[in-house]
Amino acid sequence: MEVNQDVSVREQIFHDWVRECIICTLLFSTLYLLSYIVITKFKKHADFATVDVEDAAVNRIALWMCTFTLAVSVGAVLLLPFSIISNEVLLSVPHNYYIQWLNGSLVHGLWNLVFLFSNLSLVFLMPFAYLFTEAEGFAGSKKGVMSRVYETSVVLLLLTLLVFGIVWVASAIFDDDSAGRESLYDLWEYYLPYLYSGISLFGVLLLLLCTPFGLSRMFSVTGKLLVKPRLLENLDEHLSCTAFEEAAISRKISTKASCWLNLNMEALQKRLLAIQSHRITLEMRRRASPWQRNLVYPLAMLLLLALTGITVLIVCVNVLELLIDEAAMPKGIQGSQLGKVSFSVFGSFGAAVQVILIFYLMASSVVGFYSSPLFIWLLPQKQNTTMTKIIGNCVSLLILSSALPVFSRTLGITRFDLLGDFGRFNWLGNFYLILLYNMMFAGLATLCLVKKFTWAVQAELIRAFGLDRLPLSVKKIRSQGKS
Repeated sequence: MEVNQDVSVREQIFHDWVRECIICTLLFSTLYLLSYIVITKFKKHADFATVDVEDAAVNRIALWMCTFTLAVSVGAVLLLPFSIISNEVLLSVPHNYYIQWLNGSLVHGLWNLVFLFSNLSLVFLMPFAYLFTEAEGFAGSKKGVMSRVYETSVVLLLLTLLVFGIVWVASAIFDDDSAGRESLYDLWEYYLPYLYSGISLFGVLLLLLCTPFGLSRMFSVTGKLLVKPRLLENLDEHLSCTAFEEAAISRKISTKASCWLNLNMEALQKRLLAIQSHRITLEMRRRASPWQRNLVYPLAMLLLLALTGITVLIVCVNVLELLIDEAAMPKGIQGSQLGKVSFSVFGSFGAAVQVILIFYLMASSVVGFYSSPLFIWLLPQKQNTTMTKIIGNCVSLLILSSALPVFSRTLGITRFDLLGDFGRFNWLGNFYLILLYNMMFAGLATLCLVKKFTWAVQAELIRAFGLDRLPLSVKKIRSQGKS
């Protein structure tokens, strides 16, 4: 009887393992397909349609690695929201037959897979892809893809040994114990988590700089996508003027104007494209319905303001909790099980707000990253992004997305415990570091918002009342008034 029970238990464990493998494979295949579609919209087709078959094959292999890395990045972004939603679903309908596949083992497995694939992409795939695209083969060797593979493998091995040595020495110095000095022999259990801890710390610091700036930039980005209301503006008059100017420049380009005028045709082409883009924008605004012009934009701005205000408020409350209760630390809650208790005081509604805030913070961090002067050169261009720039974008997005769960937990956006190796980072237990991080984020976010609204409201009022079309600009009027 006991033997039959043991067999049935083993069969159940095997069936659960097979089911989890199938679910993980389907999820990753979907993310991989979506990532491939996104990258193909930005890649430069000339790199893959070149006459040199060898270069085209190298670029295709690098593209597959970048697609894998981007899929892991999307998975890291969805990791925490998926876990929060799963916890609330299990709390609401714990005995439903159709959600038996959703359990703690599956969620823990996803966290471990994302951690593993993130390490694999950052340590091996992306360096290999970059070195592979730059390799030409050893001198004197036969040309071909395999010669590039050999050169890339040797260079990557030397680079890996160099990084291993640096991190091993750093871990031995900072930890100052025997485990740190022997970590070179314990690669899987100590070294990779230590290396990823440093990368995650860098990603969290990068989010600290990019997210507050992105929170203020979100208002400008949303304003460009929506139709803004204008109080004193004649769209028909603007369209007529734009059409006349477009026709005049088109006539100059087509007829080459007069033979005695030296025209810069390249500048005229750029001016024509700018005018055409402005005309299309004006036509879209004229076709927009009154409620879309006067209601959607203010509601969107209020929604962004509410999300930003809630985020800053949560961080301020988290600062107070850090000063009062040690359990507010990212390592304060351990061993919590999925589907046992809600991680929000407000239940399912609070969990939904947490998920929205996590996505909002990730979007803001990406906007702030690509808007900063240091990384604006990485901004991908449609159908004109080189393979090297695609690799740089994938690495940057992976660093930001893999740090998102730690970032959200550190700021107190969610109380969901960090699963897997994400909760093993040593610096998460440093009280002063976590407190300083929360205070800096709240201060930077408030400063960026105050500065943004001070100038943005002033500029919108000037444009709304048509003061920007006066013969003298407002700036000149101010300078005259001051003098």
